[in-house]
Amino acid sequence: MIETKTLTCVACPKGCEVTIEYEGNEIIEIKGNTCPQGSAYAREEIVAPTRILPTTVIVKAGALPLVPVKTSKAIPLEIIPDAMEIIAKLEIEAPVKMGDVILKNILETGADVVATRNLPVLKA
Repeated sequence: MIETKTLTCVACPKGCEVTIEYEGNEIIEIKGNTCPQGSAYAREEIVAPTRILPTTVIVKAGALPLVPVKTSKAIPLEIIPDAMEIIAKLEIEAPVKMGDVILKNILETGADVVATRNLPVLKA
């Protein structure tokens, strides 16, 4: 059965409304994109959608109780709940520096979970 999906492309600042006609993983037509990136983005959204995963990790003895983190690259959308379960169980020690790898190769995706800010030790 042929399906149609319209989405807003985020590949560039234009934000084109891209319409995709597809059957299963077979792309029949992509229209509405004004650059080649829009076509690639639409294709990926149908065949294998991915996302950067931003969240937080608990920090012991830190100036704040949580440090923001994100995956170093996009991971498959379907495994984000599993990745969140793993990350939710993490606890790290302060200090934390922006760019520190908190967890390597989450779920064998090749993506690391990295800190996105500095977090010093709590001063007494």
